[in-house]
Amino acid sequence: MPSDLIAEEPRRVRRGCFEESVLQRTGLNLEAGAPATGAKLVGAYVVASFGDGTLRFFHSEEPPITVQAHRGAILCLSSDNGTDNVLTGGDDGRFLRVSPEGTIDEIASFGSRWVDSVAAGQGWRACSSGNVAYLWGAEDMDPISFEHPSTVGGLAFDAKATRLAVSHYGGATVWERRKRGWRAKKLIWKGSHGELSFSPNGKFLVTAMQENALHGWRLRDKVDMRMSGYPAKVKSFAWVGDEPYLATSGANEAICWPFDGKDGPLGREPLTCAYGGKQICTVVAGFPGIPGVFAGFADGAVLAEQLTSEPTGMVIKGSSGSAVTALAISPKGWVLVGEGSGRVLWCQLAGDVE
Repeated sequence: MPSDLIAEEPRRVRRGCFEESVLQRTGLNLEAGAPATGAKLVGAYVVASFGDGTLRFFHSEEPPITVQAHRGAILCLSSDNGTDNVLTGGDDGRFLRVSPEGTIDEIASFGSRWVDSVAAGQGWRACSSGNVAYLWGAEDMDPISFEHPSTVGGLAFDAKATRLAVSHYGGATVWERRKRGWRAKKLIWKGSHGELSFSPNGKFLVTAMQENALHGWRLRDKVDMRMSGYPAKVKSFAWVGDEPYLATSGANEAICWPFDGKDGPLGREPLTCAYGGKQICTVVAGFPGIPGVFAGFADGAVLAEQLTSEPTGMVIKGSSGSAVTALAISPKGWVLVGEGSGRVLWCQLAGDVE
């Protein structure tokens, strides 16, 4: 991160932990009463979801807005096409659109079947339940449904929403929008595939595996890319910088794979940053417009570091003993950190970051 954003260098205390940061002492600390399950930048807000079905909308220095959305845990969330609304799925089987004013629109209900994934892209909304992905256009009351060979692991639109990628056991299916409907393209790789994402330029698709690895495809010719060697499962990734890099969790630092050029990471080693000692990184996030990574760890610490040859690591949050499970940053430098314990930190980085 630029040196004027954060005024602290990493400092460790006994047993390799990081001590409390200035941002912790000066920011808003609250107890949500339930585990944080995710966080996203949504319009003008950073929104956090929790295991008791609540959402909290955070904005600048205003008190957070709490909305009781689901009757159980919120399993997934997404921004809703550039608005201040958020899309959520829960273990109560409901797919919802929720506004910071507290308006809750039920898009679909699947009864006892969980809504496992949600996504949105330029006039389209999607969710999955079981082995079926459901897709709504802007004016659609009833969805298009796409069946898959096993439970859906994740959903992702490309930048123009002309393709919807769906992960499942055995690989991924890319549904491409044509004049006469949606056509499926199969990407095959043995194993269970979960969260997934298109690269910003749309040339690559990457999935997190059930094993300790990522898998990717170059979409023009379906060339496989296996990114392995992680000591733990990759549960979080984020695109950072202009080249860009794919920053990932699953190790004791953020692992950042280069995706510039026509071959992406093929035959190349990743960069690493935000070293957490013996702790495993559980969540990563990027800062808009800056080639740097925010990394949350299993002991509750959050570190930030640029992808440079010089060490620039800084402590956003010290170790607390509870894993970071949610992490998001706004363009104005507000940071949301949520833990499995239900603790939440909301703080702003120093300096003008607009």
